[in-house]
Amino acid sequence: MPRFETIDTLSALNERATGTRVLVRGDLNVPMQDGLVTDATRIERLLPTILELTKRGCKVVIMSHFDRPKGKVVPEMSLRALIPCLMEIFGGQKIAFLENPLGETAKEIVADLPNGGIALAENLRFFAGEEDNDEKFARALGKLGDAFVNDAFSVAHRAHASTEGLARIMPAAAGRSMQSELEALETGLANPEHPVVAVIGGAKVSTKLEVLTNLTSKVDRLVVGGAMANTFLYAQGTNVGASLCEKEMAQAALTVMNNAAEVGCKIILPSDVVVAEQLKLGSTGETVHISAVPPNMMILDIGTNTAQAIAAELESCKTLLWNGPLGAFEYPPFDGGTRVVSRAAAELTTQSKLHSIAGGGDTIAALASANTLSRFSYVSTAGGAFLEWLEGKELPGVAALYG
Repeated sequence: MPRFETIDTLSALNERATGTRVLVRGDLNVPMQDGLVTDATRIERLLPTILELTKRGCKVVIMSHFDRPKGKVVPEMSLRALIPCLMEIFGGQKIAFLENPLGETAKEIVADLPNGGIALAENLRFFAGEEDNDEKFARALGKLGDAFVNDAFSVAHRAHASTEGLARIMPAAAGRSMQSELEALETGLANPEHPVVAVIGGAKVSTKLEVLTNLTSKVDRLVVGGAMANTFLYAQGTNVGASLCEKEMAQAALTVMNNAAEVGCKIILPSDVVVAEQLKLGSTGETVHISAVPPNMMILDIGTNTAQAIAAELESCKTLLWNGPLGAFEYPPFDGGTRVVSRAAAELTTQSKLHSIAGGGDTIAALASANTLSRFSYVSTAGGAFLEWLEGKELPGVAALYG
């Protein structure tokens, strides 16, 4: 059983739910173009929590940030523009708007909401106290509600007033999306079924060094892909041609490999790769052994043998953590490695042989491109929070829920 409170266990949401004012921290920082939401995934993930609370008769106040106004009012970053999209996703229900969630008018609007009504607070980052995690600001926000529900794992790595501060001063619980995320992550790293394999791709070792360092002590096999693998190969003395390579990170890569060897974590690097002179649409790739990369060519994907070897490793594992593509998937044919490995993972997941967890923006895009996204056990829409979890860091917004 989880040690954090949920909607099911928080007494304020069960003993006297009807009329209870609930502050719900969501992540409405969605992409927009010409005033319209272009990807409503984050709003859709908030829907189960909102529906459940409104059905119980709670008065719900949705709070979020949008973009980076840096403590100032920026009209084009107002959350008011999201109301039509929210109403559509929430079944046409009317949504009141709190232009100043700290004012008396906001309290009156919330008080006048019908049981099961919804209000949306203005962009919290219009106020400096939000990102400063100012206690006075948190307490002022808290006056709008009787209980706090955090359903925004994607910002749980931020110690802000609406992610950490409110949970310290009010009865607090995890929303359904947050609950699912925490339970999935518990299964994936804190208490996984072994053997555990992690597939970590991306461009730079420098941005994921802490992830790689933490995972070597937690997983049984670590697949390093993307341009990051070039740095590891270079550190081993392999000529990587004109490939993207952080030569200054070679010693760090060697340290990761040495640490892995000491604890029995097997690191898997490419044995063959797909190379080309340029990274652009229409480029033709050539598969070569890792020892035969031409000096004028770039490594842009793992080769067929490597992809098949990784797929074979998955067959002997019980848990998979995936963050980052294995090649330049945006430019076919350099998406082949990610496709082969993700399809193998998806198939094993479908057969209940593998528990697969993926996260990160590029990861989601890569798996979506391979048509495998929906077949993973769990996909986190969080970016920075998922990465910091992989690094083994404490997430303030999560820690506050554990009390």
